[in-house]
Amino acid sequence: MRLATLILSAAVVAVPLAQPLRAVAQPATVAPNTPAAPGPVATTPESFAPLARKLLPSVVNIQTSQTLQARGNRPDAPEMPQAPPGSPFEELFREFFERNRPPGARPGQPPRRQQSQGSGFIVDASGIIVTNNHVIDGADEINVVLHDNTTLRAELVGTDSRTDLAVLRVKTDKPLPVVPFGDSDTAEVGDWVLAIGNPLGFGGSVTSGIVSARGRNINAGPYDDFIQTDAAINRGNSGGPLFNVKGEVIGINTAIVSPSGGSIGIGFAIPANLAKNVVAQLRDGGRVRRGWLGVNIQQVTDEIAESLALPGGARGALVARAQEDGPAAKGGVQNGDVILKFNNQDVREMRQLPRIVAETSVGTEAPVVVWRNGREETLRVTVAELPAEQQAAAGAAPQQARPGAAVELSGLGLKVAPLSPETRERFSLREDARGVVITEVSPGSSAAERGLTAGDMILEVQQNRVSTPQEVQEQLARLRKQNRPSALMLIENGQGQRFVPLRLQPERSGNPG
Repeated sequence: MRLATLILSAAVVAVPLAQPLRAVAQPATVAPNTPAAPGPVATTPESFAPLARKLLPSVVNIQTSQTLQARGNRPDAPEMPQAPPGSPFEELFREFFERNRPPGARPGQPPRRQQSQGSGFIVDASGIIVTNNHVIDGADEINVVLHDNTTLRAELVGTDSRTDLAVLRVKTDKPLPVVPFGDSDTAEVGDWVLAIGNPLGFGGSVTSGIVSARGRNINAGPYDDFIQTDAAINRGNSGGPLFNVKGEVIGINTAIVSPSGGSIGIGFAIPANLAKNVVAQLRDGGRVRRGWLGVNIQQVTDEIAESLALPGGARGALVARAQEDGPAAKGGVQNGDVILKFNNQDVREMRQLPRIVAETSVGTEAPVVVWRNGREETLRVTVAELPAEQQAAAGAAPQQARPGAAVELSGLGLKVAPLSPETRERFSLREDARGVVITEVSPGSSAAERGLTAGDMILEVQQNRVSTPQEVQEQLARLRKQNRPSALMLIENGQGQRFVPLRLQPERSGNPG
């Protein structure tokens, strides 16, 4: 049963959330002549009122509307021709089109307007406003309500769906109050924060809390690095600022996790240091240019690190494929490399690399430290611009293997065969496919647990290319002789390429067959 839902916190409708509460003050009791116990270090502000008073004028409510076509007005709904009123054709046409219109269509339904609300904040006195992309996505009309209730029509400057950010502009005859971005990297778990926004349409709402966690990945996009907070965030807070106690924006409130749709103290904000560059590019050019390396990567697990003799355990990003003619391949990056550093920044885990590369200026010649063949190497890669669209090539799904002559990889639960016209046809393999084809996977084996199936291709064993079953056996024998606990195989199927570590079990006596 699913208990919680990730909610992008833009509001469509407002509902009451609480009943009136009665509170009775209890008199304090103090034991006579008892010294007061030492209290905690006073780091909590006595009141957030001065800070809130200063910041509120820079936070805005955003109201959007869009036209939704009625289902009966869909392009696939047949259009009834006009007939003279009262003629027999009028009734005939009406009956025919009633019987043949698409399910759910209603004749004569007019388009309807849908309104929603969100939050934003002013970053330039001339009228530049930052919010979430999902707050204004698809809107026909965007209005901004200032703290003094002035309503201004907003122009969309640019959006970035990958980070869920948008920049708006309003025209005003007077300078508007602004708030600055802070350094979100300095925010620590336990720091006090304020969230200001328009929850459920209640503009100018201020809530407080702390930074609950850093670096959260909520699968919202390719560059997830959210700040988690327990400050109350609800529908309508989307796009609003998360402030530190110095009055700097350290995050943009974006999403909550909730079983009910209301705040339960788990909210997420885009860190300011990620937003700054995006906002600047949207403001200046209306779009974002991102760095691109041209690699398919995967997580380095403990087993993969062990099989590669990578010191320091699982870290970095494993290159499953360096795209042909991509920046990485041109710079010397190879399949099987583990990228440990990019442009002098440590890559502690796989998901950090896309973000670091994306934030690197196009044209930068970046040093890349990789782990290859048991040692570190430093390469230099010129960062290119991320293509507008990247489509992964997908091949045909492999079919089940027919029993036949194959070589068993003893201790791995695999049978493999060389490429041939028969195996290419049997598993719908491409004409340019290379490597050794897996023809059988034993249930319950290490290979089965790793998701290998008949029709998958083994391209490399321990970063050495293989083209025959005998070459695979030779590589496995070499690893066993070196007392390696596992073998790292580069596997290809219709979904792409990935590295798979397989535990080396003791080889059975007798000849493989």
